[in-house]
Amino acid sequence: MSQETTDHTHFETAAQHATTRFPLFTPDRRVDAVRLEMIGQRYDCASHIMVCEGQHFLGLVRIEDLLSAPAQITLAELMDAQAPIVAPGVDQEIAAWRAVSQGESALPVVDAQGCLVGVIPPHRLLAVLLCEHEEDLSRLGGFTKGAEAARSSSEEPVRRRFRHRIPWLLVGLFGALLAADFVGQYEAQLQHQIILAFFIPGIVYLADAVGTQTETVVVRGLSVGVTMRQMVGRELLVGLAIGLALALVAGPVVWWRWGSAEIALCIGLSVFASCATATVAAMSLPWLLNSLSLDPAFGSGPLATVIQDLLSVLIYFSIASALL
Repeated sequence: MSQETTDHTHFETAAQHATTRFPLFTPDRRVDAVRLEMIGQRYDCASHIMVCEGQHFLGLVRIEDLLSAPAQITLAELMDAQAPIVAPGVDQEIAAWRAVSQGESALPVVDAQGCLVGVIPPHRLLAVLLCEHEEDLSRLGGFTKGAEAARSSSEEPVRRRFRHRIPWLLVGLFGALLAADFVGQYEAQLQHQIILAFFIPGIVYLADAVGTQTETVVVRGLSVGVTMRQMVGRELLVGLAIGLALALVAGPVVWWRWGSAEIALCIGLSVFASCATATVAAMSLPWLLNSLSLDPAFGSGPLATVIQDLLSVLIYFSIASALL
């Protein structure tokens, strides 16, 4: 096959990454004949030999298997008929994830009729993984969208750096002021029980940490085609289990260190409730963005942190008011 796919300045789907210049043979061809015919040919991807009947994809043979196989056997005997494939319109990240999870360095692109459209070569898969990694890092940072922007961010002028970062930090500042206002509503209680102020940073931190872990799992799952329905039950159970485990540790330690059973109960319940709530918030925001056809990775930035912090403060002082 000699026709090559059109060059794209920006790739998003599996078909756009595929090449049509690769070794292609019928299943009845013998190994020695295939090896001989490949000599002197130039391919974009020669790591895998595609086996087709007409245009119908049957399987593939890895080049290392071809070179070590007995000369007289056919490709039908040697090929992997269960090799991973991907549809032309599948997102590039899902395609790369599928190849890596199946231990393949190249990935056939096959349409709904079973016809071979092309092959994504190893260097394209590697480029996708690098691109998606850079995009995820830049989005988690909350100041830029794409990989190119992330790559050049260290060389940006001061004005552009400021413009990229300040909007999310202003959201964080607003959240911090709102949290301070919430705490101010409990000023009398803090004056009566100043010890309550000691535990605010710890409770907020634990909720943020649990939320960040959940966000990472959810965003990564959504990016590779895992549905929220598949993740929500397990993540909720994990969040509850983590909250309970941390509460069972925090409560006795606080009781032993500060000698107050009421404070210990308050801290234990607050840790449990904050961690459980952080799990729900961390799943809800990416799910909402994904439902609105927006990038769910933005749910893992400062916005989610602000929401979790506010919820943690409210939960803590609500429990403290009820118990103390």
